[in-house]
Amino acid sequence: MSRDRAIDAMRVYAIGGVVLGHWLVTGLVLADDGGLHQASPLTALPGLAPFTWVLQTLGLFFFAAGFGSARSLAHHRGGAGGWLARRLRRLLLPTVALLGVGAAVLLAATVVGTPDDTLTVALRLAVSPLWFLVPLLLLVASTGPLRGAVRRWGLGRCVAPAVAVVAVGDLVVRLLPAGTQLPPVTVVAAWSVPYLLGVAHADGRLAGRRAAGTLAGGGVAALAALLALGYPASAVGVPGAGVSNLNPPSLLAVALAVAQVGLALLARPALERLLTRPLPHRAVTEANRSAVRIYLWHQPVLVSVTVLTARGGLTLPGLHTAPDDPGWVLARCCWLPLLAAVLVTVVRAGQPAGRPGKRRQPGGGGPTGRSAEYVPASPQVYDHRRSGPPDFQEVIAVRDSDPPSRGRADGQPR
Repeated sequence: MSRDRAIDAMRVYAIGGVVLGHWLVTGLVLADDGGLHQASPLTALPGLAPFTWVLQTLGLFFFAAGFGSARSLAHHRGGAGGWLARRLRRLLLPTVALLGVGAAVLLAATVVGTPDDTLTVALRLAVSPLWFLVPLLLLVASTGPLRGAVRRWGLGRCVAPAVAVVAVGDLVVRLLPAGTQLPPVTVVAAWSVPYLLGVAHADGRLAGRRAAGTLAGGGVAALAALLALGYPASAVGVPGAGVSNLNPPSLLAVALAVAQVGLALLARPALERLLTRPLPHRAVTEANRSAVRIYLWHQPVLVSVTVLTARGGLTLPGLHTAPDDPGWVLARCCWLPLLAAVLVTVVRAGQPAGRPGKRRQPGGGGPTGRSAEYVPASPQVYDHRRSGPPDFQEVIAVRDSDPPSRGRADGQPR
C-alpha cells in the first residue's frame, strides 16, 4: 500500500501545532519556595486567542487518523481483529514506556526533595495528553462500521447526529452548575466529525477544490456565527474563563476542525508538489516515524528543562516568570530552539534499537532499507513497497494544557 504524503504532511503540521501551541500557552512560574505553578498567557493577553485557531490542530489529527485507519483497513489482508491489535499496539507501547519512565523520574524527584507543587505540575502535564486514547481507541475500533455507514448513508447523514450531540452538550454545559462532569459521549461525538471526514476522504470522497472549499467556507462561516453568539474566542482552555471550547469540545471546536480540514485539502496540490523534493520528503518521513514519541514527550521536556534550569538559582524570563505581558511571549520564543533540540534528542534516544536504517548498497549504490529510498510514483502517490516507513502514527492527537476535567473551567492555574 502506497502512502499518501500529503496526509503525512498534514499530520506533521498538526504535530508542529501541538508542540508549539503547548510550549507557548504553558507558563511555569517559579514561586518563592522553589515550586512551579502553571499559568497561561491567554489569561492576561486575550488578544492572542486568534493564534489558537492555527495552533489547536486536533481536527487535523483526527482527520489524519480517520484517513489512515480506513485506508489501512481497506488494504489489510487478514482479519479485522489482527488489524486492530496491530494499530493499538503501536499506540500503547510508547504510552506504557512513557508511564514507566515518568514514574521512575517522579520517584527520584520525590526522594531528592522536589517541591510538591512542581511534582503536581509535572504529573499533570505528563498524563493529561493521554486523554485522547479513549475517543481515539473507540473511533479506531469503529472504523469498519463507520466506513460502511458513510458508504451507505453518505457523509452528511453520518456527521449530523454527532454535531447534534455536541450542540446538546454545549447547552447542558451552560445550564448546569460550574464544574459539572459531562459523560465522554460529547468528546467522542466532537472528534468523530473530522475522523469521519478522514474516513470519507480515504474512500475517494471530498476530492477536488469544490468539496475542499465547501468545508473551508462552511467551517469559517460557522466559526464567525458561533463567535457572534458568544462562544469564547480561544480554541483552547483559558484559566478563569467560565466555559472552555475544548473541555469538553464545543461546536466551535468542531467548526474549527472542519475549517482546518477544508483548508488542508485546498493545500493538497501544493503539498504534493513540495513533497517531490527530497528534503521536505525526508523531513515529513522522519516526523511521521517519531510522531507518537514527539507527542508523548514534548510536555515532559518542557517541565524538565524548566526544573533543571531553576536549580541554578536563576529566574529566567520566559521560562520561570509569569506569562503576563508580550515580553514573556518573546522570551519564550527564544527558548523554543533549546526545547526543540532537547525533544529531538529524547525522541532519537527512544527509537527502537532494531529499526532498519539507511544502508549503502555494495559498490557505492544508493541507500536501501524501508526508510531510505524515495520513489515518486506519480504527482500524488508515493511507492513505499521497498522503502516507505511503516504505516503508523496516524492516530494521535493532543489536548490543551487544562487539567483533566469536564464542563466549565475551574479557574485553577494551568
